[in-house]
Amino acid sequence: MIKSILLAIDGSNYTEAILKYGIDLAQKTDAHLRVLTVIDIRIFEWAVAIGVEGFAPIIPSTAYQEESQKILEDKAEKVLERAGKVLKKASVSYELEKVSGSPVEIICDRSRLADLVIMGSRGEFGSWRDKMLGATLEATSRLCIKPIMVTEKEHKSVTNILVAYDGSNNSNKALPWAGYLARQLNASLTVLTVNSDKESAEAAIKEASAYLASYKLRKLNTIISEGETEIKIVETCKEIKADMIIMGSYGHSRIREAILGSTTVQVMRKSPVPILMVK
Repeated sequence: MIKSILLAIDGSNYTEAILKYGIDLAQKTDAHLRVLTVIDIRIFEWAVAIGVEGFAPIIPSTAYQEESQKILEDKAEKVLERAGKVLKKASVSYELEKVSGSPVEIICDRSRLADLVIMGSRGEFGSWRDKMLGATLEATSRLCIKPIMVTEKEHKSVTNILVAYDGSNNSNKALPWAGYLARQLNASLTVLTVNSDKESAEAAIKEASAYLASYKLRKLNTIISEGETEIKIVETCKEIKADMIIMGSYGHSRIREAILGSTTVQVMRKSPVPILMVK
């Protein structure tokens, strides 16, 4: 299921964790790692736009733009150089790529050559935000057609996985990934269904258990809970001390999703552990 993994790094505090999770998966699945760093050219486009339309028009000089571009390229080279040393030491198959452009567009484009994308929950300016996802991640999570694993700053070996399942088509897509990763990582797996309708909840749990039985997992647990889905997923994750959450991408409605963010995005914002979002 996993033979190629895209690691999107930017030199932020999340980069080391992204690399380590990529290494863990590559070693367990014999996957090839594609490491990508993007030189964000939008900063130059914004500067020019502000200069033309601002209150005090000041258009950056060509020399300034060229020097700034060089600084960013040098930084990207150093980020890749350091990443290469880490990956070489881990003895995994990898390649490094530096591209200039819009991070969201480039990551989505390169993801077409991968089975999985791994990104940090925030980027290099993450310290400026409080419990908000990085703009690049939030946009990429909505546009990318491949599963995305979102990491936090700290890396931790995955030995206990929580998968959220409600019987919907989107959540059903998460089950193969949950079974596969739990099997490959020799991890325990817990299926959580959040539903106030006892009959529907039990049916969903029965369905998930029947599907996952063929994976012959080390340990399979099930939990039924009631309440706000995103809150219960995060609470359960903490209660069972899960190291990863796997879930399908879904929301309550288009209006609520546009205003508040989908259930998946809300969990991504609040989760203390990596999340694998499957589409």
